[in-house]
Amino acid sequence: MPTSRINPRVFWGASAIIAALLLITLAMPGTADAAFKAAQSWAIDTFGWFYIAAVAVFLVVVLLLGFGPAGKLKLGPDDAEPDFPYLSWLAMLFAAGMGIGLMYFAVAEPIQHYISPPEAPPGTILAAREAMAITFHHYGVHAWAIYALVGMSLAYFTYRKGMPLTLRSGLSPILGKRINGPLGDAIDIFAVCGTVFGVSTSLGFGVSQMTAGLAYNYGLPDTTATKIVVIVLVMGAATISVLSGADRGIRRLSELNLTVAVLLMLFVMAVGPTLFLLRALVQNFGLYLDHFVMRTFTLYAYEPRAWMADWTLFYWAWWIAWSPFVGMFIARISRGRTIREFVIGVLFVPTAFTFLWMTVFGNTAISLDLGSAAGGIADAVQANLSTALFKFLEYLPGAGVTSTLAIILVAVFFITSADSGALVIDTLASGGAEETPRWQRVYWCVLLGVTATLLLVAGGLGALQAATLLAALPFCFIMLLLAVGLVRQTSADLAGVTLPGEAPAISERIKRLLVPPRRTDILRQLHDHGEPALTLVHHAMQQEGWTDSRIDVQAEQLELTIGAEGGRSFVYRLAPRSRPLAAYTALEAPEARRSLTWTLAAQTNGETRSRDLTGFSIDQIASDVLTQLERWRLAGPVAS
Repeated sequence: MPTSRINPRVFWGASAIIAALLLITLAMPGTADAAFKAAQSWAIDTFGWFYIAAVAVFLVVVLLLGFGPAGKLKLGPDDAEPDFPYLSWLAMLFAAGMGIGLMYFAVAEPIQHYISPPEAPPGTILAAREAMAITFHHYGVHAWAIYALVGMSLAYFTYRKGMPLTLRSGLSPILGKRINGPLGDAIDIFAVCGTVFGVSTSLGFGVSQMTAGLAYNYGLPDTTATKIVVIVLVMGAATISVLSGADRGIRRLSELNLTVAVLLMLFVMAVGPTLFLLRALVQNFGLYLDHFVMRTFTLYAYEPRAWMADWTLFYWAWWIAWSPFVGMFIARISRGRTIREFVIGVLFVPTAFTFLWMTVFGNTAISLDLGSAAGGIADAVQANLSTALFKFLEYLPGAGVTSTLAIILVAVFFITSADSGALVIDTLASGGAEETPRWQRVYWCVLLGVTATLLLVAGGLGALQAATLLAALPFCFIMLLLAVGLVRQTSADLAGVTLPGEAPAISERIKRLLVPPRRTDILRQLHDHGEPALTLVHHAMQQEGWTDSRIDVQAEQLELTIGAEGGRSFVYRLAPRSRPLAAYTALEAPEARRSLTWTLAAQTNGETRSRDLTGFSIDQIASDVLTQLERWRLAGPVAS
């Protein structure tokens, strides 16, 4: 395995920015907190209308792609099969997308809206009804549409168009080859920094809930030292999961988490007001549909109130800030699914489960608070959000067991968020490389833990959370460009046309791809297509008077060398290259026991990265040679 697969500009650029922001936050926590929060408030107040409109556009685009003609296109070659079983796929979506949030806010948010609703009288039946409608809106299809758009763009351009698994790839229909320059690096650096701070702040809040639960149930001290110990233990488990791979790591943890979560939810439903919950679920969903369009565009423009900035706009900014992380995670586990299947799985299935979860916990909490709790749950929410879930479970049978299960759930959500976050960041910082050495993955996992620890110690979580939300504003513009690029590319593929900068006849190339290609297939293409293509260019160069050119033909490699003045030469090399089958991580099993896919790789001069020409015809390979030669001449001769 290579010692390094990083994109130096992205890797070190992001690391430097993260270090600088950490130093500023740690050195001046109060000043940084005030500055970031003031900037965040300005962004939400000034561009709140833009967030609302943009999220509506994201939802419309995702629905049109999923249920329009593009829905039949696959996130990969036409004969690709999904990497994961359907239930495992859904479990991982659930764990990455909303895990810690559902545990932290399942009781707290409905109760908060119940005691302080935007329109209904507080603490009334009308407030209870409005509280659940608002909660459904914040955790419904709008949130998942944000994730789905980023995930679909990444998966489509990576697995169907053969581009690196980076955000810049989705902008290729708009920016063309400029995505490979400083602009593309800036986009990936932005995504890395946003993911590090977003995951770190969420991990900080997850640790706060775990230590609050341990203190509430077992009397352990809820101190900074306890939080640090918990972070070390959980991040150690996350590092092991990172090195275990998708099948033995994230997938198994996600399945365990979903199983435990369902058991806890069914228990609460069984011992709680079951019949009321079933009725409430139906009515909550009806209210959600009834107010869907209105809430999608509500800004309280005629009756301004701080509630909008504190809740809906805050959530939209938070989901957008998290979308590079969750979107890439979803992309990595969704190869081989059709766009329609992707939209149904990402948009509707997690939303349905979330609605059931929020109804069971939220409506039960409100029912208890109106009855036997006599306001006790509302008081706990106002006193400390981290203890709200445990105070709620205290009013149900078996509180000791269920509270322990809740702590375990938060811990496993913590682990899955940390390890998947580290893998996503590593992919971004490596230019989309599927194989990276272990130290890079461990580096990002450790950095997430160190960041969360330092911010907890210095009290800077609020400042970095505000900074993360502030970053949502520019990324919202990037997401709109991703939407435009995805619509343009799918429309072009359906029409069978080639966009500027795209490989010639790439749709035909994709149809001919075998999944996975064998080594013999690539060797056959090397000699049936590669050798005639290089010979064609070689002869044409000689006819034009460029006589200093030669072809070196070997059993498993072809090399075209074209001389230039000053003893420098243009070198174009074709050779088979193997890589593990696409999966979430390249560390699933020892190399010798893993299934491999083969590609026809092209490299020019001293390039470290290669281009995938699998399925290219003679003319297409010859065209690529001339394209690279033209680029080499414009940039100036480079020593071979």
